[in-house]
Amino acid sequence: MQTLSEIRELLEARGLSPKRSLGQNFLVDHQHIRALVDASGGKAGDLVLEVGPGTGTMTEELLDRGCRVVACELDDQLSRLVDSRMTERLRHAGFDPASRFRLVHADCLQSKRALNPSLDAAMREMSAAMGSNSGEFHLVANLPYGAATPLLLVLICDHPACRSMSVTVQKELADRLLAVPGSRDYGPIGVVAQLACDVERLAVLPGGCFWPPPDVTSAMIRLVRKPASGAPSFALLQRTSRVAEALFQQRRKQIGAVYRQCRESLGLPTWEELTARSGSLLLGLSPTCRAEQLTPEQFQEIAASAGGEEDNPATEAAVRD
Repeated sequence: MQTLSEIRELLEARGLSPKRSLGQNFLVDHQHIRALVDASGGKAGDLVLEVGPGTGTMTEELLDRGCRVVACELDDQLSRLVDSRMTERLRHAGFDPASRFRLVHADCLQSKRALNPSLDAAMREMSAAMGSNSGEFHLVANLPYGAATPLLLVLICDHPACRSMSVTVQKELADRLLAVPGSRDYGPIGVVAQLACDVERLAVLPGGCFWPPPDVTSAMIRLVRKPASGAPSFALLQRTSRVAEALFQQRRKQIGAVYRQCRESLGLPTWEELTARSGSLLLGLSPTCRAEQLTPEQFQEIAASAGGEEDNPATEAAVRD
């Protein structure tokens, strides 16, 4: 595994230095790199997505464990560096590099709601080359701070093949992912993440774990997707995300007023209809409460009220039982 001295030498030999504009704070603490890979549960033959590989320190660890890696790097010079190094490393070990590693030189996201098509295609191609029909993969990455929130939302809501996400992120984002109703950090991403995944904070990482040290504290987190029997459908999860975003737009306002403003655009019933349904988690809910007081399950039920019978949480549970 690359040491900090080796990383510095690699960059200096090419006249490079970390770019603050791209959030390049390389994770250099070997103990935490191993812990992050361990947390992913990735094993030999598994497909792993790594976003922001930098010089490839964690990429080496993943490949050494037999994982097949698709790495996405936005930086032009770093993408060439890591591609050539991993290709050479695999050839030296006697492997066909194309069967073990793909480098996608691109932004990981096309928009805040979609993966870059070239990355999506590379993941499908690698999965097909492995003979996998499921396309299942794990995200293992020291995520650039700016990409972390939209990337996690896209993978949670739109990519059921992503079975787990073991990542380093800004501690503030980790707090939001784990926040409970009524807390300052509670918001849309916490609602969606907790409905779809089991979320766990693995460690808090001080700046010294990175080079150059960031100005903020980071955290290592793991999200493991719940089985289908314990999570909403993806259509319902996507609607819940939109509902939560709309209702949290004015988080300090009474929810009844905010709900009336966005109800028609989201295809929702009136507040009176919504809160009068027998057996509902929303039965009798006061319009004077605020969005931050609702549980993830209540947001899900609001979203389900815009769908058909198959999207009703109670109906889904009855069908499964």
